[in-house]
Amino acid sequence: MTSEQKRPKARVLAYYLPQFHPIPENDAWWGKGFTEWTDVGKAKPLFPGHYQPHVPADLGYYDLRVPETREAQAQMAREAGVEGFVYWHYWFGNGKRLLERPFNEVLASGKPDFPFALAWANESWSGTLHGLVKGKMLIEQTYSEEDYIAHFNAILPAFKDHRYITCEGKPVFMVYRYDKCPDMAHFINLWQKLAKENGLKGIYFMAFGHNFYKKADTDAFLQEAMRLGFDGVSFTNMRGPVKTDLWSRLLFHINRDIRHRPECFDYDDSVYTTDTCKQENAFPTMIPNWDHTPRSGVKGSVMTGVSPKKFQQTVKKMVDLVSDKPYDKRFIFLKSWNEWGEGNYVEPDLKYGHGWLDALRNELF
Repeated sequence: MTSEQKRPKARVLAYYLPQFHPIPENDAWWGKGFTEWTDVGKAKPLFPGHYQPHVPADLGYYDLRVPETREAQAQMAREAGVEGFVYWHYWFGNGKRLLERPFNEVLASGKPDFPFALAWANESWSGTLHGLVKGKMLIEQTYSEEDYIAHFNAILPAFKDHRYITCEGKPVFMVYRYDKCPDMAHFINLWQKLAKENGLKGIYFMAFGHNFYKKADTDAFLQEAMRLGFDGVSFTNMRGPVKTDLWSRLLFHINRDIRHRPECFDYDDSVYTTDTCKQENAFPTMIPNWDHTPRSGVKGSVMTGVSPKKFQQTVKKMVDLVSDKPYDKRFIFLKSWNEWGEGNYVEPDLKYGHGWLDALRNELF
């Protein structure tokens, strides 16, 4: 942000997927040279009016090993009012990491000079969410006391970097699935102790709140997270279809198994805000679009009725939701910057151009 550019109305942090460069594991699992673009490029429309494939515009089918690409992404984000990227961080236990190269190079090189934080994607790679046959396991997430310490020491240099995003003077660290960790409270207490021993004020732990349908559910999730030692919760604002009655379940199977159509749900019916996020330690997450079919075909789900104009209305609602908070806690999470395989990105494409970025900029400045 230049000295002439005013401060954005909120602290927008965009989740950032590093799956755009080849790694040996993906070569072995999916074929030589596999990246996220492999699925994105071969996607096909599965029903009339279905927008596929999604083709990147300005940045093309980029490779995140290229520093110029990372600089261009940061410049786009900065101009749209995004404060920083939240890199998905894959630490599976026993020191095993995947897709760490882009962030490691950002950290080591000091470039781009753009804020960042880490989100621990503590989840095994299995099932349709990762484009797999249900039940198949590629790599399992494990936990141990010894590994918690090794994990902290491995990312301590990032926490101490001047670019690392903070709240209350503490580096922000997101945990994607705290329910999967068998001793989350102990993990948090241990890291808080290690942080202070290493000259930090502590860690600002954030829990990822998955899709909810009632305010009572978001309130309960927030209370449980705080009980475990989290400092805040980021809540997604997308609700998928609810199949509670026999007819809706039957229709789902007819569409998927007989008509070979993915499950569709409308943007207007699915995107919501919750007053829980008016609380100082609860933060909304905004989603511009969703289409998981590049990864999972007809087993995926598709959000219909999307547009940058509608997304801009959502951005406005999110900004209003946090406007009474101290600026330090005026966080809004964006899911995501570049999740192309689930149609969930704001980078330019051939259909919408800079529409998603313009929607952000129009409401943030």
